[in-house]
Order: sequence, then structure tokens, then C-alpha cells
Amino acid sequence: MSKVSTLHKVANQYFVDELNQSPAACSVAGSGDDGWEIVIGLEVHAQIATKSKLFSCSPTEFGSDPNSQVSFYDAAMPGTLPVLNRAAVDLAIKTGLSINGTINKMSQFDRKNYFYPDLPAGYQISQLYFPIVSNGYISIELPGCEVRCINIERIHIEQDAGKSIHDLSPESSYIDLNRAGVPLMEIVSKPDMRSSAEAMQYVKKLRTILRYIETCDCNMEKGNLRVDANISIRRPGDPFGNRVEIKNINSIKFLGQALDYEIERQIIARESGEDIVQETRLFDAGTGKTRSMRTKENSDDYRYFQDPDLRPIILTDERIEKIRLELSELPDAKKTRFIDEYGLSAADADVLIEDKIVALNFEKAVKASGFDGSAKLIANWIIGELFAFLNKSGYGIDDIKFPIEYIAELVDLILDKTISGKIAKTVFARMVEINEKPSKIVADLGLVQVMDDSVIRDVAQGIVANNPDQVEKYKSGKAQLFGFFVGQCMKSLQGKGNPELVNQILHELLD
Repeated sequence: MSKVSTLHKVANQYFVDELNQSPAACSVAGSGDDGWEIVIGLEVHAQIATKSKLFSCSPTEFGSDPNSQVSFYDAAMPGTLPVLNRAAVDLAIKTGLSINGTINKMSQFDRKNYFYPDLPAGYQISQLYFPIVSNGYISIELPGCEVRCINIERIHIEQDAGKSIHDLSPESSYIDLNRAGVPLMEIVSKPDMRSSAEAMQYVKKLRTILRYIETCDCNMEKGNLRVDANISIRRPGDPFGNRVEIKNINSIKFLGQALDYEIERQIIARESGEDIVQETRLFDAGTGKTRSMRTKENSDDYRYFQDPDLRPIILTDERIEKIRLELSELPDAKKTRFIDEYGLSAADADVLIEDKIVALNFEKAVKASGFDGSAKLIANWIIGELFAFLNKSGYGIDDIKFPIEYIAELVDLILDKTISGKIAKTVFARMVEINEKPSKIVADLGLVQVMDDSVIRDVAQGIVANNPDQVEKYKSGKAQLFGFFVGQCMKSLQGKGNPELVNQILHELLD
């Protein structure tokens, strides 16, 4: 495996070199001379956030009893006809606009024919020839690399299949049709990604956009966002190799693991003189490996033809523009504004804008602060203490009991020197426990910072007088002992001494 690992590192180094170039907008940078080039394209299946299915009025709630959300049409009963969900179309348009795509004024539905127990009609309604969105792109950025565009070939609307359940009985399989007919957007990228890290960042960025515009909740645990990864390897400059598809990956972490394993597997095969078979594989999270599922079908195998029960979708400019005007600020624009308006670092802005609710709460806290220039400190408290609390408690940002304005009040107490940053951590811990205002906690616990020069000086003089040996060592060159004197003073002041004054007075006495 040492040879394979070396080859994998060469491929990854090629990717880093490629990203460090300055690519033209939405282009794939040129190939290197050595190693293997990894070629990845992703098909992301996003459940459209509608309350009913694509062609029936059945609800789309998660976790309902099996087969409790199935209409006659979903079960493919004879004589039933599809009725298109207008909201699903509007949300697909909104998604297309958010990824810089072209909204096609005419799109149509096709039947994709295959036989499987959880597909009662024997075909899936999808869009092959005329999708609703064409030619978009999103930008991604990896640490230390240039911003890069990943081209999106198309977004098409389709219905989901049901679910086969094989683990309830050793003798039988069961079918749950609750998901049959649930509306999906399939977002198909170009084969522009060159590493598992880039693929993971692409899905992460796409998920953030979909959550911002509220066209999909992107809950991967519930299956509302799933990824099919197409991967091949080639020598730089060669034609594309045979691609392998890895189906139904339901976490970004597993996507990275599946791609890394498949890269290694394909390199081993090619270095051994084997051909890569075009096939569909599944990823086993338990073993960290992919396994063959079936030989890859081509579009001819599905016998596509236009669905005779559905008219083409004809869109007007007015309808598209109305949806465009409803778009909220997108993540890239918000990141730029946070950097320019609040003076945040790019890294802090990235963290805050990843979740729309976090970004909204950050701005709400900034507006509640009584100090200009408090944004950086508020960002630090949200990213540091608040996120640590959420991770430990298992809460989301929208689960916290206290108003986000309490963070602003806590920061204001630091900035007006009522409390020190160290005491603020004690106040924060109490605040999240009892949902009380920081100012009241400070008053109730007597935590107001000692700012009286004479009080601090008396304490400091006593510490210096009582530790002559430490004073002598400090003056002889052991500068690190200064921390000892600071610690003794803060202990005597019960942690409430103003750190700047304590340091200033001790320097006067010792230096």
C-alpha cells in the first residue's frame, strides 16, 4: 500500500498545485505532468421543501407510519393522473437563480422506465431532455487555496421512489411508499472537482445555499439530501476514464471517505494493468469501503420518452423575476458584507455565515450592543463560548432559551470594564444555566470589577512585601515569575481586579 499512498499523495499535490493557480471564472485549471488526475462529478438529490408531493396532495412529513402518506396516484392505481405541484416548480426556479443558472422557459417531464418493487408505476417521472435549469455555478474555497468555480450542468425536477425494507424479516421484504412521489431537485455538477476535499466543500457550500433560500432543509439523516458521486482517474491530458458511480451517500464525512477509498482502489487497479469497469457501487460506512451494486446503466437502458400525461412547463419572465426579487442575501454576499461592514476576518465570517440562523443572530446581537466596534468581540463569543455550549448540550442555535441580546449585554459589560473577560466566562456559564440577564448575575454575585487604583495597589504591595525571595529571583532575570505576582493579586481580589491595572501597578512596583 505504500506505493498507492505515494500515488494518492501525488494526485492530491496536483490538486493543490492546480488550485493555487489563478483560474479564469468558472474554468477547470490545466493538468499537471505527473501522477494521476482525479475527476469527480456529483449528483445531489435535494428534497424540495413542499408540504405535498410532486404530483399528488399526499403530505411529505418525515417519520409517519409506513404507507400512511400514499394516495391512489402514488400507488399507481389505474385511472389516476398526475397534477403538478406549482410550489415545487417555483422552488426549483429559486434554486436555479441562487446558483447563477439559466432558467429555461420551457421544460418538460420524461418517463424513466425501470422495474423495482418500490416504484409501483414501473417508471419514474424526471426531466432528461429539457431540464428546468441549465448552466449554473457556485464558488468554493479550501484553506490556503484560491476561490474556484464549480460548474453545474443542470437542475431537473423528479419524483422520489419508495423505500424497500429488508431487515424486518429473514424471509420477506417490505415496501413503504411514503416517499414515493416526494419532489426532488437533482443538481448535477460538471466533472470539475479534483479531490475528495473539494467535493466535500462543494456539497457543504451547496447545502448552505439551499438552507439560506429555504428550498430544502438539507437534513441528510432524514434522506432529504443525498449524493451520488461519479469518479474516475486518468493521466493528465488523457481522455476521461471509465467512471464509477457511488450511490446514496448521506453525509459529507462519508462522501469524503467513499471517494478516498475509491481513489485508492482505482489507482491500485490501473497500476496493476486492470481496466476500471463502469458500474454503480455502494459505500459501507462500517468498513469504509465501496462494493459493487450493479453494472452502470446508460440512458438507453431506461427507455426515456416524454410523459404523455404532463404538459411542458412554460415560464414567463414575470414569474421568474418575481421569484428573483424574493431571494434573500446569499452566503457569498453576506460574507463580503460581514468583512466590510463589521471588520471580521474571512475565517470568522465563514463560520458565522455557514448557518443562516447563526448569521441572523450575530447581526441581532451587534445591533443590540451599545458600543461601536463590538462586532468582533461578539463574533468571538458566539464562535467560542456559545458554540462550545451548543456542542456540549447538543442544542442548535435556535434551541437556546436566552435571547441572543444577552451576548451583546455581556460584551458591553466587558467593554465598559464592569467585568473582566475572565469573569465574563463565569457570568456566561450562569447565564445559560438560569437564562438570566448578565447585568443581574453580575449584581447578584457581586462580580463587578475592582477598578480602584488604591485598592489594587494595597493588595499588590502586600504581595510583593510577603514574597521577597520571588522578588529577588524576578529582578535577577526570571521574568516568567511576573505571572506568579499577577496570579496572587487576582486571587486576593477574588478574580475581580482589572487585569490592566493589576499588570500596570505590579510593573511599577517590581521594575
